[in-house]
Amino acid sequence: MKAVLMTAAGSPEVLQVQEVPNPAVPVGNTELLVRLVAAGINPVDTKLRSRGTFYPDRTPTILGCDGAGIVEAVGASVQRFRPGDEVYFCYGGLGAHQGNYAEYTVVDERFVARKPASISFAEAAAAPLVLITAWEALYERGRLEPGERVLIHAGAGGVGHVAIQLAKLKGATVATTVSSEEKANFVKQLGADYVIFYNQTDFVQAALDWTGGEGVDLAFDTVGGETFHKTFPAVRVYGDIVTILEPDANTVWKTARLRNLRIGLELMLTPALLGLQESLQHHAEILEQCATWIDESKLKIHVSHKFPLKEAAKAHHIIESGSVTGKIVLLISDD
Repeated sequence: MKAVLMTAAGSPEVLQVQEVPNPAVPVGNTELLVRLVAAGINPVDTKLRSRGTFYPDRTPTILGCDGAGIVEAVGASVQRFRPGDEVYFCYGGLGAHQGNYAEYTVVDERFVARKPASISFAEAAAAPLVLITAWEALYERGRLEPGERVLIHAGAGGVGHVAIQLAKLKGATVATTVSSEEKANFVKQLGADYVIFYNQTDFVQAALDWTGGEGVDLAFDTVGGETFHKTFPAVRVYGDIVTILEPDANTVWKTARLRNLRIGLELMLTPALLGLQESLQHHAEILEQCATWIDESKLKIHVSHKFPLKEAAKAHHIIESGSVTGKIVLLISDD
């Protein structure tokens, strides 16, 4: 099969299409052989490519956590799927297991969800990591409740654009930060109630004005760096802030402590890195619920760029340039 191999850490040019052996057909277990139609690209892919994977002794590596495709064969113990089923999932791509920049992969049925019937494979492949991240950050780490006010940073981004929609589905009121009128129009279409141009306005003051000086109930940081600790005064006393980035060593915690904020750290890769199979199954359950909402037109996935498999390096260049609206996808076959 054709696959994009990363033979060493480095620039996007280390990603090269090569012929590799097909995965073994599952026999006597709960695995699925999936013919991949599309693979999502996420910032974690570019970080692993530039710095090296979590398993540097296992090279060459096939990157890509997100995949969507068609079940080709099933193990003898598989119960939920059969050949021909369309599926999507977040599995592999961290170095221990094959990723999805390839024509085929093998994944346990417990970690797979049925693809939403109403969207393309490209849209489905763009969805898993960002949906799971936003779900866990808002619903589990941030404990978002109906009627609460939430501030979502970078609302036009991959995680941000689905976080806005998940927050609205929970019954929250949403403020979000963007950099342009085009992105402002985009997030308004997703349901954002209040848009803050962070490059023109002090987002903290804007959030305080929006909440009558009290601060938001929950802030969701998808940017990291200074944005994380600068957000502390925008959160109400005894409120929550969740970040998907590791806080800087220079983070100033004084305001967070004074306001008695609850700090949430969200890394949706934890189950894969620590081998937590029940949590990986929970990820599939999240995707099943999101598929229902997608098919009910309550949730949308925005794909801004599509590239053939051979142009994976070009896709990495674009995602590293920043300011991508929505998601970038690799198209592997024509289905």
